[in-house]
This record gives sequence, structure tokens and C-alpha cells, in this order.
Amino acid sequence: MNEDKNRIVSHGAFVVRYRAAGAYRFEAHSHPYLTVTSVMSGMLEAEIGSSHLVAAPEESLFTNSFQSHSGNGSDLEFVSVGITAEAVAEAAINAGFTKAGADIAFNNSYSSDRSVAEIARAIAAEVLSEEPGRNAMLDALISQLVIVLLRSHLRVKRSPLIELSRAGPVDRRLRRAMEFMHDNYSRDLGIEEIAQAAYLSEYHFARLFRRVTGVTPHAYLANLRLEQARELLINTGESISDIAGAVGYQSQSHFTKAFKAVTGLTPKSYREGTTRAVEPAEAGKAGLESSNKVSSGE
Repeated sequence: MNEDKNRIVSHGAFVVRYRAAGAYRFEAHSHPYLTVTSVMSGMLEAEIGSSHLVAAPEESLFTNSFQSHSGNGSDLEFVSVGITAEAVAEAAINAGFTKAGADIAFNNSYSSDRSVAEIARAIAAEVLSEEPGRNAMLDALISQLVIVLLRSHLRVKRSPLIELSRAGPVDRRLRRAMEFMHDNYSRDLGIEEIAQAAYLSEYHFARLFRRVTGVTPHAYLANLRLEQARELLINTGESISDIAGAVGYQSQSHFTKAFKAVTGLTPKSYREGTTRAVEPAEAGKAGLESSNKVSSGE
């Protein structure tokens, strides 16, 4: 049985989660980034969108931005790499895969590509390492992973509907609504108010939002609040009750229940043992080398 172990390295461009657990379960949720989850030992059973998938060692599961997924496993060891849509789009442009205004998504939710698994295993080793130069190694490995994904697993399609916004690359028809949610997630928002921000009726907005993103506006907002809570737990010393209120929860107990359902950990456990991962020679660099953090937790 795997000894329970959790490690996270997170900053603006990517988040890496290493997890070893005798038993592991997470309820349906989504993230605002594209995610590669590679199994190192054990079996991971997952629901991604409408697909039921099982990944064995050296196999990987892919989720798109805001794509709903849930799962469970036992005697499980895996590494999950989440990369922002902006970082993937920038890499695609710089490497000559596309020009600005592209819709980028995974072709499939499952892969047995050994090259992906090998890079993911190297990323896990760096996350667990205390060696000098870890941040630079992670940057290089994740850049390599993105190119492999662009070559073999990501669909890059030019779209006049895609715009860059404060919420990342979004469908221009939903830009105002998504930016409105990002600016006001701490408030009690109803779908009517969000739809008004997009200048759409509640009915047409709800249908369009789900068709474009794959999730309901309510689910998007709930996941946005939890992602903001993760950042506050890692990057600030605010109390858990203050964080709960800051991200729109009316009670700490409700926040704790929602957070644990998605991560498998309470907010307190998630935060415990958090240390900075910035190496002295790298502090202050821009881009992928800025604001690195490490924490124990999922």
C-alpha cells in the first residue's frame, strides 16, 4: 500500500500535484486549465465528461479547461500537471502550430503514450526533489510536455470566436459574463445577473454557456471559487473562515465540505506544511520562474 503523500508546486503558469494514497476519491469538479494526469502505480478510475476511463501505470488521462471529472483509486500514485490555456496558446504560437485566436483542446481523454508518461514521471521526481535548480528543471520539463501534447494530443483550431480576456482565452459571446464572474465571485450571484452581463436572456445564456464550456454557469462559478481558495490557502496567511467568505461561501463548514469533496483534504490539511519553493538565484524572475510555491496537499 502506498504511504499517503501529497505535494504541490504551483504558480501562475502551471500547477503540479503529486499524490500517493492507499485510497483516493474526488467528486465531480473542473479546473481552469488543461490537465494531464499520469498514473505511476495502482489504478485510477475516472469519469471525464461522459466517458468512463481506467488508467494503469504509464497511462495518462487528459481533461480540458472546465471539463467535469471525478474519480477514485486504491494503492495509487500519480502526478497531475495543470497548464493554463494562456501558456499552452503562447507555446503553440511560438512553436508555429497556430496564430492568435485558436481553440485548443485534447483530442481524447485517455492515452498510453509512453513519452507523456516518461515526462510526467520526471516531473514527479523533480517535485519530490530538494535539489538545486528544481524550478528550472520543472520549467523545461513542462515546456517539453506541452510540445509533445501539441504534436500528438491537442487539437489546435483557429476560431474567430476566441478572444483573450482576464479569464483566459474565451468565446467572445461569453467574455463579459465570464469576466463578470471573475470580478464578483465573492458575491451571491444568480444566473439572471450573470446573463445580463452578457446581454442575453437567462434561457439563451444558460444553453450557450453549457454548449461552449461543457458545464453550467453554476458549476463554473463553484469551481472558480474553489480555485481562488486554493490560491489564497497557498499564498496568504488569511484564516480559513476569512478565505471562505472571500470566495463567496456563507459559512466555513460549507466551504470545508465543498473543498474536501474536490481535493480529498480539508483546507487546514491542504495548507499545513506549505513552504516556498523559490530558489534564491531564481527569485524575482518573470514568467514561469515567478511566484513558485510548494505545499503538501491535493
